[in-house]
Amino acid sequence: MKLVVLDRDGVINFDSVHFIKSTNEWIPIPGSLEAIALLNQSGYRVAIATNQSGISRGLFDMVTLNAIHDKMHKALGQLGGRVDAMFYCPHSADDNCACRKPKPGMMEEIGRRFSQDMKGVPMVGDALRDLQAGAVLGMQPMLVRTGKGEQTLATGGLPDGTLVFADLAEAVQHIIAKN
Repeated sequence: MKLVVLDRDGVINFDSVHFIKSTNEWIPIPGSLEAIALLNQSGYRVAIATNQSGISRGLFDMVTLNAIHDKMHKALGQLGGRVDAMFYCPHSADDNCACRKPKPGMMEEIGRRFSQDMKGVPMVGDALRDLQAGAVLGMQPMLVRTGKGEQTLATGGLPDGTLVFADLAEAVQHIIAKN
C-alpha cells in the first residue's frame, strides 16, 4: 500500500500563532487540496497527523474541530480527493502524552491502522516536530516552506535525509515521480 502522512496546519491550510479555532479561520493553502486529490488519484492513501492543543487549552472544542475537518473533507471531495484517516493529539505539551509530535505515537497508530511498516513512508510537515515524529520510525521526512517551514529550515537540526519543498504541491510531485 502506498501511504503519505501529512501535518495539517501550515501544510494543508494556513497556520496561525493564535490557532485555527473556527471553520472561518481554516483556509487552504493554494494547491494543497489539489495535491491531496492527485495523491489519491495516483493510488496513495492519505493520513493526517496533527497536534491540536487548542482543545486542551479551551480555545475550541471537539464539535469545532470536527466542523473544521468537515469543511476540509467537503472541499477535498469537490476536487475528487479524500483523507483516509485523521489523527490528532488534543493534549498540551505539559501533558507529556505519547501522541503529541515530536513523539511518534500518532505515526505508530497510523502504521497499526493501515497495517503498514512506516519505514520510507513520506511524512510532510512544516515544523521540526513533525519530521522528528516520523524520522524515529524511519519515515521519509519532507519539509515544506509554507507555514513554519522557512523558520524551521533556518533553525536547522533537520533529521538526516530531509527533503525540502516549496509547498505540498511540489512535495506531492516528487512523491508521485518517485514511484
